[in-house]
Amino acid sequence: MKGLSKGSLFFCALMSAGSSPAFAEELVDATMPERIYEIARGFGSAELGKDSQGDPRIIGRVDGTKYGVYFYGCAKGRECDDIQFSAGWSGPKVSLEKINEWNRDKRFGKAYIDSDGDPRLEMEVNLDYGVSAKNLEDSFNWWSKALKEFKKIVIEE
Repeated sequence: MKGLSKGSLFFCALMSAGSSPAFAEELVDATMPERIYEIARGFGSAELGKDSQGDPRIIGRVDGTKYGVYFYGCAKGRECDDIQFSAGWSGPKVSLEKINEWNRDKRFGKAYIDSDGDPRLEMEVNLDYGVSAKNLEDSFNWWSKALKEFKKIVIEE
């Protein structure tokens, strides 16, 4: 200790404090549907339930538009790997050219025409090994923006 300067001691103390678990942010992954549901509620109404296979599912609304968060890679309804945002519209006829234009020009949200001829928008989110809550909130924010823009540009136009 005699050979260490006050600056060195301060640096050592700072480094050890920064590696403390108290400073680590909790990671969120697809094994935490309740935590993902809490984040979803920050973007509009949401309900946590299960799909027909018993896997977690969140049904939510952003500005009145219904969407789902589906959990994938699950083992008996638990230990899921990733999630997918999904929304579909029944009724409006959207051209394949409009869908292709969306997919060419937009970074977030994959669009397609389903087997019933209805437009759909989806966005995958890889949660393997966890992400920060802020990162997942940002994914919800991107989904919210893509959903609103898709509705305005593709569905209502």
